[in-house]
Amino acid sequence: MREMNYDMLKLENQICFPLYAAAREVVKRYRPHLDALDLTYTQYITMMLLWEHEEISVKALGKRLFLDSGTMTPVLKSLETKGYVTRARSTSDERSVNIRITAKGEELKRSAAEIPAKVAGCVALEPNEAIQLYTLLYKILREE
Repeated sequence: MREMNYDMLKLENQICFPLYAAAREVVKRYRPHLDALDLTYTQYITMMLLWEHEEISVKALGKRLFLDSGTMTPVLKSLETKGYVTRARSTSDERSVNIRITAKGEELKRSAAEIPAKVAGCVALEPNEAIQLYTLLYKILREE
C-alpha cells in the first residue's frame, strides 16, 4: 500500500490562507474610517467605481468588483436607501439595470478622499512592494 503525503494539507503550505488573512486584515484597517461614513467595505468599493464612472450597469459593476448579483443587490439597495445611488432599467436594454450616482453620493467623495492615504499608512509595504503585490494579485484574479 502506498503511503499518502499529507504535506499539502498543512496550512503553512497553502497560498490561499495568507491571501485570505491579509485581505481580512486590510479590510479591518478600513473599518473605522468606513464606519464614520456608515459604509461597509463592499459599499465603499462600489462607490469608488461610481465616483469614476457616474453611471454603470449592475452587470459591469459586478464584473469589475468580482461580485455576483446576489451580493450586489443588497449593497445597491442599501446605497439607494442612503440616497447615494439610483437604480433604473436601461432604456436600450430593459434586462439591464443601471446604477447612477446622486449628488449626495458625489458629496460623499469629499469625506472619503483621505481614506486611501490613511489606510496605506497602516500597511507595512514599500511602494515598489505594493506595486509588485498589486500586479501579482491581479494576475491571480485574471486566471480562470
